[in-house]
Formats: sequence, structure tokens, C-alpha cells
Amino acid sequence: MNTFCGNKDTRTELFGYTLKNPVIPASGTFGFGYEFADWYDIDILGSISLKGTTLEARYGNPLPRIADCPAGLINAIGLENPGVEKVVSRELVKLDKVYKGKVIANVGGHSFEEYTRTAAGFNRADKVFALELNISCPNVKGGGLAFGTDPKVVEELVAAVKEASVKPVIVKLSPNVTDIAALAKAAERGGADGISLINTLLGMRIDLRTARPIISVKRGGYSGKGVFPVAVNMVYAVSEAVALPVIGMGGVSSARDVVEMMYAGASAVMVGTANLVDPYACKNIIEELPALMEELGIDKLTDIIGRAHNA
Repeated sequence: MNTFCGNKDTRTELFGYTLKNPVIPASGTFGFGYEFADWYDIDILGSISLKGTTLEARYGNPLPRIADCPAGLINAIGLENPGVEKVVSRELVKLDKVYKGKVIANVGGHSFEEYTRTAAGFNRADKVFALELNISCPNVKGGGLAFGTDPKVVEELVAAVKEASVKPVIVKLSPNVTDIAALAKAAERGGADGISLINTLLGMRIDLRTARPIISVKRGGYSGKGVFPVAVNMVYAVSEAVALPVIGMGGVSSARDVVEMMYAGASAVMVGTANLVDPYACKNIIEELPALMEELGIDKLTDIIGRAHNA
């Protein structure tokens, strides 16, 4: 794909790797990528954040684990995946047949050891140019939320993963905290190379017929268009707080949302729930970008990163 559409340059960069455009399907909403190749040529994507991966295979949470919400949905999938060895030896091989670019591996875990060993498992994966450390998933018992809400633990965990990994480390932050900038600073102190945010907000739905929570584990992660203003606010705050590239996400569903996230300080933008509603969501956003850039007088997308901070 030509990254210059007319005179519009849609490229961006993360850790020395050039993306054709800033649009990245978010982890957990795009499988391992190759599944979407039946729908369109996924080589148009800036990159892909892979399905969350742990050291060993996980089935995930029991059903039901999805509930409809106004302007979004609640999910509690529970990091269902085949384990890092099979992701590297099987899933990345399948992806390489249909996607030429490099991808981001999303790493989860219940303990420091699981995080570090999973991260190290991607060291030999040339297809992976960075890791996204999921310290914020509210669905995983014994880890996830606890790791992502204590600045001291965040700093120590990031430092441990950095020691184990040869890849740049992006830390994915939870919005379910009082001061997200403090968590971003802790990740920076630990040696993080970038920050991604926001992960899902905690939410619940209750069945009116039974008075029971719809989700089997009661609470899940709320995502979708309804969280977009929250996400923009937090991307803005974190990009002011740290000297690291920021990847924005949370309710992104249009090219306009991508530009707004970049104005707030994002160098790239992940698209999540929109993929579950429309498999062509990322394709449509990428195709909409040049015309929107023309409308807004933008020639080069990297010129607008953080523009709202100086407006």
C-alpha cells in the first residue's frame, strides 16, 4: 500500500519501526490476525496487536462472557490462548503467510515469573517488533488488575520484563485507577519503551429476569464508543506525564477518532470493539484517513501528534 495518498503521508513510527499508518487492531479483538485475511487484505494495517498470550494455554472464563451495553459491550474472555510456544511456532507462521508487516505481542500473566518467561518466549520471534504488557486486564484472577494499580509493582514488573526481553516493551494501562499518570511514570521508571491506554473500564450487567449478573464471573471490561472521551482524557494526561510514545485506544471507531487521539498525544491508535461489530472497521478507517487529512489541512500525520497540548 502506498503510504502517500495524494500528498498525504499517513506513516508513523514506533521504536524505529515505520508503520504505513497509525491504525492497529487492538489485542483481543482481532485474534492472531490471519482470521481477518478472509475479509480483506490485512497488509493495509499499520500493525496488529496479537491476542493476549500467557506462558501456558488457557481456556478462559466460563460462558457467558459477553454482555451488550449502551454504546459498547462488556467482556470477560479471560485471556483464552494456546500458550506462548504455540503462538510463536504456529500462530505467527500462519500470520506471516498473509501479513508482511511486523506485529505487537500482548503478554499476560499471574506472576512475575509468568510475565518474564512469556516475554522471553517472544525473543526469537522476528515477526514481533514489540511487546504489549497487559497489566490491566480486569478479567484474570490473581493478576491483572492488582499488577496495574500499584505504582511500585508496575515499576518492578516492567523492570523484570525488560531484563528478560530483547523487544521494546509497551505497558498497557488500566483506567480503573485514581491517577493514571502516576502509573505511567512508574512504568517509565521501570524502563518501559512506550505506553498504551486505555484498557477496559470495569462494568456489570444484571439479568432482570433472574437478578443475576449476566457475565459468569460477574464483572467484566466495558469497551466501545461510550469510553472514548475517557480514553482521550487519559491519553492526553499520560502524554504530558511521560517522555514515551503513547498508543491510544478506547472506543475508536472512525478516522476522526484517530485524529483526535493523535491530537491528544498518541503516536499510533488501536481499534478494539469496533472490529467485533464490523470486521471491516480498520479497513474503513484507513481508507477514510486521507480525505479527512485533506479536510483538516494535514499533510503528514506525525505533525499532529500532541497538537492539542499547544493549541
